[in-house]
Amino acid sequence: MIRLLKSRIGVALLSLAVVLALANRTGHAFAQEVETREAPPIEELRFHDFYRIPVGTKGLEISETLKLSSGRVMRIVGFMVQQEVATPGRFLLTPQPVQMSQHADGEADDLPAATVLVILDSSQQEWKVAHRRGLVALEGVLSVGREEAADGRVSWVRMQLPPDSLRSMNTFELAGYLHSQQHRH
Repeated sequence: MIRLLKSRIGVALLSLAVVLALANRTGHAFAQEVETREAPPIEELRFHDFYRIPVGTKGLEISETLKLSSGRVMRIVGFMVQQEVATPGRFLLTPQPVQMSQHADGEADDLPAATVLVILDSSQQEWKVAHRRGLVALEGVLSVGREEAADGRVSWVRMQLPPDSLRSMNTFELAGYLHSQQHRH
């Protein structure tokens, strides 16, 4: 009985192998084969790679690593800057947690030199991004060089996020966020 069962399994497997071999030769298959090209891996940029070290007599100088990253999709991990008033369509990312008090400090903020201005997709320019504690990983197109915004703030490094990077909050998330804003200590 066991021998008969083994031989039936062997015949079934052999039959399946023959069917698959014939299917491959004739161009028909059970599952469609799709040719996929793997996207190149996204490189990670670290904040300590932004400027040449040690700092020379000319002050901070943009590193070659940062210059070569301009125009490319990069990944960067950092902390969202906590602002009193969120700016629609953008937020700031830094290597360590920072809290800005725009009303009290005005232009005299404590942002580190290695700060990234993160810009939302053009379809999301009205959105205000809620502050998120802890490290966040972002992927987007990096641009490097001096750029002055309409409000007078100068940025040296910017990251343009793709439209699928963010989504709007659902009702429960919005309620939780608004609650947390009422009870800040």
